[in-house]
Amino acid sequence: MPEVRVGVAAVVEDAGRWLVLRRVGAHGAGTWGLPGGHQEFGESPETTAVRETAEETGLTVTATARLGFTDDPMPEAGRHYVTLFLACTVTAGTATILEPDKAAGLAWLTPGELRARDDLFAPLRRFLDEHPGG
Repeated sequence: MPEVRVGVAAVVEDAGRWLVLRRVGAHGAGTWGLPGGHQEFGESPETTAVRETAEETGLTVTATARLGFTDDPMPEAGRHYVTLFLACTVTAGTATILEPDKAAGLAWLTPGELRARDDLFAPLRRFLDEHPGG
């Protein structure tokens, strides 16, 4: 039986801009999304956000707040996620792509710049639509 998985998205902010990665290889390939991934058994959402950001970008971050969640059925990919969004602050490092099989681009964009794009990963698009102030 198909399962609903928990995804965690790290809203890494610096000077009003959010870190986004162009996804490759997985569902949502070619779209821009936040660093993140599956919450593992026994992990808190904060731990997942910190771990995934470090694995994907090399940044050391601190998760500072739970911003909300989205419900993300993806029938075309045979998947369904509940995605938890966490605010994160950079404490060390420079963002680089450490997993080129998962990300082909990296950018820092404001929420307004992200809203203007038509190539966002579905959970990020939904979060921006549902949280107009965020």
